[in-house]
Amino acid sequence: MSQDYNKTVNLPKTDFAMRAALPKREPDMLKGWYDIDLYHRMIARNGGKPRFILHDGPPFSNGKIHMGTTMNKCLKDFIIRYKNMTGFQAPYVPGWDNHGMPIESAIIKQNKLDRKKMSIPEFRDACHEFAQNFVDIQRDQFIRLGVLGEWDEPYLTMNPSFEAEEVKVFGKMFEKGYIYRGKKPVYWCCHDETALAEAEIEYSDIACKSIYVKFKVTDDCGKLARYTDLSNTYFVIWTTTTWTIPGNLAICLNPELTYVLAKAPNGETYILAKELAENVARAAGLESFSCLAEFKGSELEFMKAKHPLYDRESIVILGDHVTLEAGTGCVHTAPGHGMEDYQVCQKYDHSGKTEIGILVPVDDRGVMTSESGKYEGMFYSKANDAIFADLQECGALLASEDIVHPYPHCWRCKKPIIYRATDQWFCSVDAFKEQAIDACSEVKWLPEWGHDRMISMVRERADWCISRQRQWGLPIPVFYCKDCGEPICTPEIIEKISNIFGEKGSNAWFALDVSELLPDSTVCHKCGSKNITKGTDTLDGWFDSGSTHFCSLEHDDPENWPADLYL
Repeated sequence: MSQDYNKTVNLPKTDFAMRAALPKREPDMLKGWYDIDLYHRMIARNGGKPRFILHDGPPFSNGKIHMGTTMNKCLKDFIIRYKNMTGFQAPYVPGWDNHGMPIESAIIKQNKLDRKKMSIPEFRDACHEFAQNFVDIQRDQFIRLGVLGEWDEPYLTMNPSFEAEEVKVFGKMFEKGYIYRGKKPVYWCCHDETALAEAEIEYSDIACKSIYVKFKVTDDCGKLARYTDLSNTYFVIWTTTTWTIPGNLAICLNPELTYVLAKAPNGETYILAKELAENVARAAGLESFSCLAEFKGSELEFMKAKHPLYDRESIVILGDHVTLEAGTGCVHTAPGHGMEDYQVCQKYDHSGKTEIGILVPVDDRGVMTSESGKYEGMFYSKANDAIFADLQECGALLASEDIVHPYPHCWRCKKPIIYRATDQWFCSVDAFKEQAIDACSEVKWLPEWGHDRMISMVRERADWCISRQRQWGLPIPVFYCKDCGEPICTPEIIEKISNIFGEKGSNAWFALDVSELLPDSTVCHKCGSKNITKGTDTLDGWFDSGSTHFCSLEHDDPENWPADLYL
């Protein structure tokens, strides 16, 4: 006779199953929660208690949840449950970030779309459908994790009501002078044909040639001729971006560094930083230089040198950003291809002492333009070889070296980006830097060193490029005068666009005629023209994210704004 040994084992006797079997039991448990409407019963039970508001920093709706989004959402659920159990009424409104280039890239790849062959509203509709699909998928996944919240009424940055409020955010910032339009170098992705913010940049090592290029002195301001034959005297610049040589307009020196007239065995004389002369000689395969004279950089200001490839001169200017870390101490300055180059040239332009200007011989696709001369039509990286060969042929190439160095890449397509000056919209952080710094002092920091680190980051923060040359985003609600080019954005325009977006969604910007979007009797405030067009740029997706506290929380629940916690 068989023995039932189960009864002989000393195990606890419980009213619940001893085996968790969670994959099997959890769905029934969740169903029970939703059958009894657990979340809303919990919120109702805590009615009249102090409110605790956690504002949901939104995940991006371009894929299934991952460990990062899972951890973030679970942390929020822990906090909401804890607060509801400890004397607070703590509702939770989940949200999603829906606009941006990642969704454009994903849908183009997945559906093999050619956005240039589609109308903008058609392409945006496809992006909307893609984003909504992943909102639904992620919502089901978060619910499966056991997260409680207002899942039937989330906020979405692509919802018309949200977009209408975001237009108002832009309008308020524009009115206060925080937003301006300017032409200056920005990170530019040639693959995606759009500007990028610093946060969208990743650095990876690349191999390239660094080149030492001679610019013959044409005007020494009466200071060098007594030491050397000017017909054989050159400023020597160094760069790792050969393709930017066509954009060179100046040579920048440090006013405090010592520069030498270094005569080479071949009879040529080079102007270099004294401390870097030996390195340059080594790179050029020269035994040594003989020093003919020394000057402070400040003594060489406003001299001129001939561009080796074009019939124009480059002017010698001064800048504190010039260092002895690498190169020659004479910095190749192309204001259309570098922020420091741009800033130092702008300083001179605004001083009235000289006019340098700006040159950008590269288009949106990274192709050299007619301003580059014979290199027109070449992709910038291909132009490297042609420019290198021409510098060699004309005798302007002093030396070259193969190096490996970190270079910025687009975080989305992983391709190298370029610095390129374009007309963009910027958010000026200078206008409220001190306000932000003061606010940091009112925060308790854990660990304490976070306070100083954050203040340092705020002080060093450059203006934010908020415009994107993409289609799946909130259109920047600005019009332009066709006659004088002046941007037009008034409170009346903001109000009307907000109302239209609230009713029809932001696709209306691309679907409606300018006359339907503009308030009656709108004219250019600069020239009085009625000949007006609308812009095509969209806002950076991070502008959406940064507006959520206003567009959802303050708009929907103003009594509980600002939130107690933003996670």
